[in-house]
Amino acid sequence: MNGGPSGFNNAPVTRTIVIASALFTIIFGIQGRSRNLGWSYQDIFKKFQIWKLIVSVFGFSSTPELVFGIYLLYYFRVFERQIGSNKYTVFILFSITVSLLLEVLALWLLKDPSLNILTSGPYGLIFSSFVPFFFDIPVSTRFRVFGLNFSDKTFIYLAGLQLFLSSWKRSMLPGICGILAGSLYRLNVLRVRRMKFPEFIASFFSRLSWPSMGSTSPTGSSRNVLGNAPPYAVRQMEGNYPAGNYSAPLSSMMEPPEDSIATLVSMGFDRNSARQALIRSRNDLTAATNILLESQTH
Repeated sequence: MNGGPSGFNNAPVTRTIVIASALFTIIFGIQGRSRNLGWSYQDIFKKFQIWKLIVSVFGFSSTPELVFGIYLLYYFRVFERQIGSNKYTVFILFSITVSLLLEVLALWLLKDPSLNILTSGPYGLIFSSFVPFFFDIPVSTRFRVFGLNFSDKTFIYLAGLQLFLSSWKRSMLPGICGILAGSLYRLNVLRVRRMKFPEFIASFFSRLSWPSMGSTSPTGSSRNVLGNAPPYAVRQMEGNYPAGNYSAPLSSMMEPPEDSIATLVSMGFDRNSARQALIRSRNDLTAATNILLESQTH
């Protein structure tokens, strides 16, 4: 299991979040103010230091948290590729806003001195992403170590557990609030999953961050998988069609179901390539997967 093609290809919003998190953490760490990144109930409602809410969303309070947090943010870029940058921006804002509101409410209700200052970082976004990760990302590999069963998803869960326990209660509370925010998004509260920003807002992230290293060009092989597939793979795919239908226009075929496209995207394939392969294979998921795999090896 992987997050798809290397780099931030088709994931400009994730790239912006990763860069911002790294910069905020490094800048405050160099100045020796990393402990000031966290916020408390008194900071917001008595001292009115609203800026701490903004800074705490991006900057981690320690280097280990930064390493695990950036790793998880980078992996979860698969969701931006799956639903598109526009809807992923909605997911980010919803997750961060709801998790922050839940954190404020929890601090007000618990009044626990040990929770006076919560740890900083995009915990709301990271742990919200574990909800679709649990439900939507399939297990592709299983293995056993010392009699215990593991899967390729285990390493992501372990990284999340390390981040969840990094500052004990101070990090556990933001993590729990993030999971709750992700659950509300999945339940489509207020029909949030249908919301979209004007296109210029989502495209702003593409201009805000520089091109990523190691990413493939959108006009490269991932954009036209059928053009790169070997002849025998195309013949194998066309073998599923009734005679005389090889030349049928793609637009006249049934649009692939969204869950099939999502399954292929979660396996690391480009969304447009997955759609083309499903159309050619008449929504046969196995045949579409074979076409995509064959195109990558040639």
